[in-house]
Amino acid sequence: MLWILVSIAIIALSYLFLIRPFKYWTNLGVEQGNPVPVFGHSWGTIVHTQSFADLVQMVYNIAPGARYSGMYQFFTPTLVLKDPDLIKQIAVKEFDSFLNHRSFIPEDVDPLWSKNLFSLTNQKWRDMRSTLSPAFTSSKMKYMFVLISESAEQFIGHFLKQKEDVITIEMKDTFTRFTNDVIANTAFGVKIDSLEERNNEFYLMGKEATDFKGFWRNLKFLILLSCPTLFKYLGINFFPKAVSSFFRRLVKDNINNREKHGIVRPDMINLLLEARKNGLKNEEQEPILDTGFATVEESDIGKNGAIKQKITDDDITAQALLFFFGGFDSVSSLMCFMSYELGINPDVQEKLHQEIDETLEACKGKLTYEALMKMKYMDMVISETLRLWPTAVASDRLCNKPYTIEPKDPTEKPIHLEKNSVVWIPIFAIHRDPQYFPEPNRFDPERFSDENKNNINPYAYMPFGVGPRNCIGSRFALLETKALFFHILSKFEIVPIEKTEIPLQLNRKSFSMTAENGFWFGLKRRESNK
Repeated sequence: MLWILVSIAIIALSYLFLIRPFKYWTNLGVEQGNPVPVFGHSWGTIVHTQSFADLVQMVYNIAPGARYSGMYQFFTPTLVLKDPDLIKQIAVKEFDSFLNHRSFIPEDVDPLWSKNLFSLTNQKWRDMRSTLSPAFTSSKMKYMFVLISESAEQFIGHFLKQKEDVITIEMKDTFTRFTNDVIANTAFGVKIDSLEERNNEFYLMGKEATDFKGFWRNLKFLILLSCPTLFKYLGINFFPKAVSSFFRRLVKDNINNREKHGIVRPDMINLLLEARKNGLKNEEQEPILDTGFATVEESDIGKNGAIKQKITDDDITAQALLFFFGGFDSVSSLMCFMSYELGINPDVQEKLHQEIDETLEACKGKLTYEALMKMKYMDMVISETLRLWPTAVASDRLCNKPYTIEPKDPTEKPIHLEKNSVVWIPIFAIHRDPQYFPEPNRFDPERFSDENKNNINPYAYMPFGVGPRNCIGSRFALLETKALFFHILSKFEIVPIEKTEIPLQLNRKSFSMTAENGFWFGLKRRESNK
């Protein structure tokens, strides 16, 4: 008799904890596919049978033709928004109801993470966004252009010194070193050459901060997603202590040195110090060419420019570290995918070479901000790269208060979202949906020509996110990428080599989007530079 009672108890508990939580969307009339108990739809990424981008595509394909589908991140039910109009409704029109990202690190666990713009919530986020936004306008990008272009010239100079006609390089390692140097220069006021000084401390700390490969790193990230409070009890920080200490010391010494000696540089720390002291104004002093089609539009929140809180050294360190965290890996990934597409599409590269040569001649051999921003085909190539390979494959929002998605037709039911419900915007999958982009897997910069770009639904193209909570650094990322490729392609051609993997396979062991076996290409000297 006892064993029967034990069996019934086990069955009841199994249903209660392993099966019932994964009927949440089914009970609401939302299609949800086949979640795995405990792991939900994340099982494939955990056992490395699919990449994170593959996961996004998989949950997007649930319920073809529906405006949304359901998925589970472990035990967390998540509504996947598939319709551009619904995305606009949630992320823009009803922004006050979906203001925050899902928080996966308790606020008091890691101050440098919890104080950065991505992690801040509610009024604290509004205040910091309005404080920081004036530092990322097109006029401020022009202000920092000189430093970025200097880093690009330094980068290309390294390869010009080499004797080979075709220089074999792994793009991810190489471009990460470039983005490291740019951020060191423009955000922290430190000049570094990571191609020459390969093991400099700044680069090593950046690599440590952004490395999510390997079993233990992945496990740490999964614990964060599934049980963030456990981090607090275990005393685990998001950033390794060595990384936090290094950047705190770097920023503090930098600020002290500037204030003591009256040093002013056209970089991010200077802009943040100005914001702390006087506040920055968002008004442009003159019409400035913007950085391109993919540039996000700042909302009224960011145009406020008012300071409602004291900006501490830790606040400045947190924003600079976020800037580093985003730029170190995400921008270098954009550069890698752009290299890949140019390498396997020589007709596109040749057309870009022509535009670069014409631009270089027009500005008499010295690139200017205005000349770079007028390069239409360069912008088309980057816009199409971001469509196929967006830096963020998905974005999330947290429901601040109960909210109902009303049915649009008789096939739908009202979807009542409770407070703290999670919604997902599957950017990677929407960018590859043929109803928005015909032949979506084909690399075609002409989609973004003057004749065609106005036909693109702005809520079906979101490489830097959507709504007021979009990526504040889009202008910087675009400017940095354009400057580098201008200098590379003015001297070299990007060519496939024996180690080049075509077609590219996404790495299934990393949460960030990168190639399974690296981005191996050759830099071949152009005839005019031999």
